[in-house]
Amino acid sequence: MDEVVRQAMARWPNVPNCYGWLALDRRGQWRMRNEFAQQHGLSGDPIRHEALIAFIERNYTRDEHGGWYFQNGPQRVFVSLMYTPWIVRLHNGVLSTTTGRAFVPASCFADEHGNVLLSGTVDGVDGEQAALLHDHDLDAFSTTSDWHGEACGATLGVFHYDGRDIEIEPIVEAEVEKRFGFISSPLPPAGEGLGERA
Repeated sequence: MDEVVRQAMARWPNVPNCYGWLALDRRGQWRMRNEFAQQHGLSGDPIRHEALIAFIERNYTRDEHGGWYFQNGPQRVFVSLMYTPWIVRLHNGVLSTTTGRAFVPASCFADEHGNVLLSGTVDGVDGEQAALLHDHDLDAFSTTSDWHGEACGATLGVFHYDGRDIEIEPIVEAEVEKRFGFISSPLPPAGEGLGERA
């Protein structure tokens, strides 16, 4: 976390949290969601300002309930996740998050829509993390995997990564959030408003 953020938190400890204004899409892009986007379930406008993106990513963390947020000075700006808290890329046989952190997979899953999810560790983050494989990397993933085809069983195939064979297990999208302990659409506690825009 940036030192300027720590100082702001100490100076203004009771700033209300913000909900719904910031989203992370399925390709790891940060998006601003105005009231219209929020009311109509739209993804919002992509953030293009590189310094702002870097600031968000340096101060991106989670609370004790599994809500992910960006600490914007004294204010927590909770993030609406379009799937998982992390999006990973597979480039030259190496996995990393779209925020540039190393990702070491422990488990691999494919959901009913053909999405590939991985669980593992993200450099600098405690605990098991769930990550969606960027859809542009599905071909690279397939070339490093063996599929069981139509065979019935507990696994769909094997993902070969860094000298290891990781079984590809089936998963249902609706189960992902609960299984990995995160909240895709954090909401304010009862009696607390949505807060002001970040």
